[in-house]
Amino acid sequence: MDTKNWEDSLPTLYIVGTPIGNLEDITFRASRILSEVSLVAAEDTRVTRRLLSHLDIHPRITSFHQHNWQSKLEGVLAQLVDGDVALVTDAGMPGISDPGSELVNAAAESGFRVEVVPGPSAVTSALALSGFSGDAFHFLGFLPRRRKDRQVALQQAGTSTVPLILFESPHRMRATLADLETVLGDRQLAVCREMTKIHEEVFRGTASEALEYFSSPRGEVVLVVEGCIVQNDVRPQAVDFEGQPFDLSSRLASLRRDGVRAKDAVAQVAEITGLPKNMVYQAWIDLGARPDIRLQ
Repeated sequence: MDTKNWEDSLPTLYIVGTPIGNLEDITFRASRILSEVSLVAAEDTRVTRRLLSHLDIHPRITSFHQHNWQSKLEGVLAQLVDGDVALVTDAGMPGISDPGSELVNAAAESGFRVEVVPGPSAVTSALALSGFSGDAFHFLGFLPRRRKDRQVALQQAGTSTVPLILFESPHRMRATLADLETVLGDRQLAVCREMTKIHEEVFRGTASEALEYFSSPRGEVVLVVEGCIVQNDVRPQAVDFEGQPFDLSSRLASLRRDGVRAKDAVAQVAEITGLPKNMVYQAWIDLGARPDIRLQ
């Protein structure tokens, strides 16, 4: 039997990209695949049924998400024995800050065909809207929930010279903007809210300006943050207002012993020295790891 024909006859798991807001963004191929498969594995069946009803197609549907994938995995694989299955999430591409990678790996390891059906992307859509160069970018997905962990993640990514792209929920957006201001300073950024929907909005400015603008954020958000600007790859030296040498570690240690918060200490020292806030913040973090610095 011809190998290619044999592979073509295998049941297929289709990874189907779905609209990130506007249902009219569904592709012709995605619509056809969803109408032909024997089962749709969906992150939220209620959301997916709205899409399927819009398309006037009614395949069998089952839930498959981060909380139940372990119990549902074998059943979906068993369904693949008898026919094709489509994997979808609420919006965008399965596996990209969304559930699905476990099923993709299991299907491939079990010998089934796996094909992707591309669709709208919140990542590339936001980057295009932001106005920043799209030659390269650093995707962070959703940041950690704990403030300290978020700030560490931002500090680690902050040296990247390409735009940073991250997802955020409305109830955590202000906290993330505050962390961006603390760690990265007032870099330019774009807040892309409710993309492709009726109330789509793009705010361009700095983190501090965005905090003033968004008093009660609503809707899902994608943040695009300007990359670190490096001038001649020279690390700036710490000097005070009069251009005199400035002992960065000593001043930060003194502020830390006085109980000054990280955000306030970083802002104060950055203003005095002119150093980037992310560089001062890294010095603050390094200081905390030193056993000779006594904290109150």
